[in-house]
Amino acid sequence: MRVQALLGVAVVLGSLVACGTTSENRPGGTASNAPCKGADGKYVIGMSQANVAEPYRQRMDDDIRTAAKAVPQFEVRFTDAQQDNSRQVSDVENFLTQQIDLLIISPNEAKPLTGVVKKAFDKGVPVIVLDRKVEGDAYTSWIGADNVEIGRQAGKYVAEQLLPDGGKIAEIRGLAGSTPAKERGDGFRESLRGRKIEIVVSQDGDWLREKGQEKADAILKSNPDVSVIYAHNDPMAEGAHLAARAAGKQDALKFIGIDGLPIPSGGLKAVEAGRLSATLIYPTAGKEAVEAAKKILVDCQQVPRTQTLKTQLITKENAAQVYAKENSGN
Repeated sequence: MRVQALLGVAVVLGSLVACGTTSENRPGGTASNAPCKGADGKYVIGMSQANVAEPYRQRMDDDIRTAAKAVPQFEVRFTDAQQDNSRQVSDVENFLTQQIDLLIISPNEAKPLTGVVKKAFDKGVPVIVLDRKVEGDAYTSWIGADNVEIGRQAGKYVAEQLLPDGGKIAEIRGLAGSTPAKERGDGFRESLRGRKIEIVVSQDGDWLREKGQEKADAILKSNPDVSVIYAHNDPMAEGAHLAARAAGKQDALKFIGIDGLPIPSGGLKAVEAGRLSATLIYPTAGKEAVEAAKKILVDCQQVPRTQTLKTQLITKENAAQVYAKENSGN
């Protein structure tokens, strides 16, 4: 009987490893109950998006759709929370009712989405978190770029290239409760420490172009001596440029953003055209999310707990080249 019991334990442990969701890979939660049927299985994936009104998030969804087309076993269902935490909680709850096999989520804000993500995780649904984070460790894998490092690179560029002799900066932040907003601000300040550069005002633009324009308009009226506007994404930086142009100050100011989307209306073209001095590429992680889902559900493999994607500083010198490369398929 003892031998049989030990064999039973071994079989259970083996099945957990086979599904790629062991306690080592998913600390704090239970093993996945999603059947790992391999190439013969069919899987429904729920993709909970924070707000597709942001071009970056629309591109993320598009990248997931494109990557999923190459995996015939996958059906991906998309929702748009429209920057509403309660709506996104409801979206995930509905996915759980539909008994999805895996959840991909880019949370609107960290704290309000933590509970429902943990609920999915504790039910045994593998959870891949993209870009923005949740609190705690109740998820299978997080995929995104290092936002603190992105902020550092932005600050270094401003300090060394735009304001080597010092000056005043205005900051237009992302949504206050989202982790990239805090991290991009923290990294930026690290690089300015000890330099003759002052952030004289910092306002929330909620990642939106029109909000960035509105905030920049007020900033320029109350702080006419600002010479650089650092926005936490390209749409807000473009909005700030529109505000400066309306005030006749666009030539006296420099603008820097983040995202660097390789689309006609994205940050790469904005830098190439001279509206932005620089941007930093922030990968959507859509392709990587589908690759991770395939490993978990189809290949029955483990995935890394954290997958940090690379960024790149984009200036006038390399904007056209990077845009061409990103759209060549290479």
